[in-house]
Amino acid sequence: MLSIAVEFLHGTFRGDPDGTANTGRLTRGEWPPSPARLFAALVAADGTGDACRVTDGAELEWFEQLPPPVIHAAPDPVHQPLRPRFVVQHGGAPAKGTHHEYVGRSGAANRAGVRVAPRSPRVVYQWDVTPPNGTILEALQRRAARVGYLGSADSPVRARVATEASAPPPETGAFVPDHEGQTVINVTHEGDLARWDRLHEQWTERGASVSRSQSPALTHPVAYRSPLSEEPRDEGEVVAWLRLDRAVSGRRVSALTTLFKEAVLSRHQQIHGEPPAVLHGHGFSGTGYELARYLALPDVGFQRSRGRVHGLALWLPPGTGREVCRMARDAALSIQRLSGRGVDAAVSPRDDEQRPLAAHPSRWLRPSHGWATAVPAIHERRRRVDLAEVARWCEHAGLPAPVTFRKARTPLVAGALDLAPVEVNRPGRPALPYSHVELWFERAVPGPVVIGSGRQRGFGLCIPLDGRA
Repeated sequence: MLSIAVEFLHGTFRGDPDGTANTGRLTRGEWPPSPARLFAALVAADGTGDACRVTDGAELEWFEQLPPPVIHAAPDPVHQPLRPRFVVQHGGAPAKGTHHEYVGRSGAANRAGVRVAPRSPRVVYQWDVTPPNGTILEALQRRAARVGYLGSADSPVRARVATEASAPPPETGAFVPDHEGQTVINVTHEGDLARWDRLHEQWTERGASVSRSQSPALTHPVAYRSPLSEEPRDEGEVVAWLRLDRAVSGRRVSALTTLFKEAVLSRHQQIHGEPPAVLHGHGFSGTGYELARYLALPDVGFQRSRGRVHGLALWLPPGTGREVCRMARDAALSIQRLSGRGVDAAVSPRDDEQRPLAAHPSRWLRPSHGWATAVPAIHERRRRVDLAEVARWCEHAGLPAPVTFRKARTPLVAGALDLAPVEVNRPGRPALPYSHVELWFERAVPGPVVIGSGRQRGFGLCIPLDGRA
């Protein structure tokens, strides 16, 4: 656990949430103070590179890679819009009699924005990560001790860094990262520090000719669930992410997921005894259509993607007990090799490496309005595929109804698997048609998104499309 507690010494906070305070139309200030703002304060406390005095800057590179934290803050503070006031405008040619107190100077309107007054003056940011080593931790503590204010200069603070979870401040609630949340908070992202340094060097070299409009805002908005909102809906869980030591041809996706399922059931039998029905489907008495999904994760959606499978994932449906999830995770993570039916690859739990991206959870979990199949979706019925039919597939997969879609027999994104019927339909089973599908939803839908009748064996797996043409 890493936590940073910030105490507002005046009991108030003022910060411009999106750069619109100078319009005078802002009615609500930023709350809670974003992790990105906290990171900016830590950067300013001792600078970067040669400007550092009490640290070497390595702690900032470690800090910017942290995931979005849980934020303990007052859930419903008072927002007080401040009245505009006039200040002396410096620079330019002397003006005649335009300012009573400062002869020859004109007045300029200053719009201060909104002052936020929370019930509790303390805000605590908590990251559920392994604490940094002693050098990094000490450097963070030194920087925190040098932070004088957060947001505007009239918001003085005292910041402290700790490695243990403490009791939340009184009269506060937890703002938790949640793709269904209605509160948007800006967070840090790997690479922000390098961009700041590059822009600072440009400003140092060229001065005022480097305008703010030439520097895109470093914003990384993340949806948070407010403590005033309802509890999130259970949407299932990926209990295991695995990586293959060598890429497997996407044309072997059916054989690969079948071997994966057999290995999970076999290891579960050896470690914990008889597997539950949710893993194999025989005698399943639950409601709905959901069973475990055995997913193969191909490299799809990039210019040089070739559809080769680099990883595996095991997803369990909503309502699965925690003990069942734990035993299934144990079984999946204990698999060492998959061999047979044209597949021979060593299997290991996914490490913290970013590459290959196809085996990284962020590739398949992030919310998106648009999704396209990486593995073709098998139709649930032999009938014309229209929006109502696709909405039926989505309902069975636990997804909202799409607002529009398109389908094709061939892939719609680079690297998506173009399979022959014998590579999709199982021997001895009725052959069903299959297609590649692109879906668009009214709201951002989190992954993994898997549609169609073959989703238990990885068919219909989709990639997110937001941010793509």
